[in-house]
Amino acid sequence: MTTSKKFLGVLSLALINVAAIVSLRNLSFMVEYGFAAILFYLVAALLFFIPTALVCAELATAWPEAIGIYGWVARAFGPRIGFFAQWMNWMFSIASFPTVLTFLASTIAYLIDPSLAQNKHFMFYTIVGIFWILTFINFLGMKTSAAVSTIGAFLGTVIPGLLIIVLAIIWLLVGKPFELEISKAAIMPDLSLSNVVFFGAVVLGLAGMEMSAFYANETEDPKKVYPKAILLSTVLILGISILGSLAMAVVVPKISIVSGVMQVFNVFFNDFNMGWAVKIIAFMAMVGSFAGNNTWIIGPAKGMHHALETGTMPHWLSKKNSRNQPVAILIAQATLGTLLALAFFIMPSVDVAFWLVTAITTQFAMAMYILVFASAIKLRFNHAQSVRPYKIPGGNLGLVFIAGSGILVCALCFFLGFIPPEQFKHTLSMQHLFVFEGYLVGGLVLFSLPALLCHRQRIN
Repeated sequence: MTTSKKFLGVLSLALINVAAIVSLRNLSFMVEYGFAAILFYLVAALLFFIPTALVCAELATAWPEAIGIYGWVARAFGPRIGFFAQWMNWMFSIASFPTVLTFLASTIAYLIDPSLAQNKHFMFYTIVGIFWILTFINFLGMKTSAAVSTIGAFLGTVIPGLLIIVLAIIWLLVGKPFELEISKAAIMPDLSLSNVVFFGAVVLGLAGMEMSAFYANETEDPKKVYPKAILLSTVLILGISILGSLAMAVVVPKISIVSGVMQVFNVFFNDFNMGWAVKIIAFMAMVGSFAGNNTWIIGPAKGMHHALETGTMPHWLSKKNSRNQPVAILIAQATLGTLLALAFFIMPSVDVAFWLVTAITTQFAMAMYILVFASAIKLRFNHAQSVRPYKIPGGNLGLVFIAGSGILVCALCFFLGFIPPEQFKHTLSMQHLFVFEGYLVGGLVLFSLPALLCHRQRIN
């Protein structure tokens, strides 16, 4: 019997991580903080991003057959908790689609008419349309999905991300106005509660390192390739995120959190009499966002299908097509994502709606990551004899410190999600504030309930 050739190496796997994590849209959150953004990124990296990378590297190489979140948590806490963790991962990915697709839709707007980026109807219908197109692309198989993610990440995320940094350097060298404040006070951010809420967005922007675990079995030697890919992607992701935010702040200190990246490119190229290049960059950024969304669509769907083997979900959800893709789950998540996108019609502006969906996405993600970090701790103690090609240094104490810091940061970000940012305080009326909180509480309850009910019923 012949086995299929594995098609992913270190660079391909690292670029899948870049596609899943780095989005030019995330750069806009930190622009207003200028140099103080460095502190946010460093804290998020030290207490969340790097711990996530290390924990996922240990879990994925010790149990490459586990297929990510469900396998790790179920091995530590049993199938019930494992299923709930996978459900949170699925809800996290579904809730994230409207946010990441908002950037894609706003980029498309720059190819047509920039004012459309603040048009609720255009944003909603574009988001939903792209969502369903990506869903059908993932009917074609994992190899096609991986190719789209890898090529798209390089063309649409790495290149534009590096370009915005280079343009900022050129901007400074030719003596253009420098908008970024340089002072001791500017390095320390305003730590008022309504400003610290953006820390949750930074953490969310660095989430997704576990996504490449779904592709671990598509490498020739996951125990060697995976840790190297984690290291390479860590350097790329942090470099693009920190330098990209600062580069944008050099030119435009206050921007839209939805279309900020394209605003900056617009300023750069129009000032250099190269307005025609804006549409080229918009197209490339569109490709990168398209690739990132593609990565997020198939990964959690695969994990959910694996969890179905526990017999806790209706049988019809386990349906696959001839290419072994979980089509029923893909259709279900596209439907739920469409419902979440309705936030664009209940909030006063596109920016507020974007933040609302970002907040609930963060909360689902943090609940999932808490279980992943806890699983790493329990598995280290309960399965100490298991072979770990990559092992977090420092022994058991080192693991507890690293995973414990991740748990604390996740808990903080979960509760910060209920607080609207300072910049929206004049936009949200009392009625809108009530809807804002109701959307979060109601969404968390309603989207978590099926996981609990299915386990109680044990549907076969």
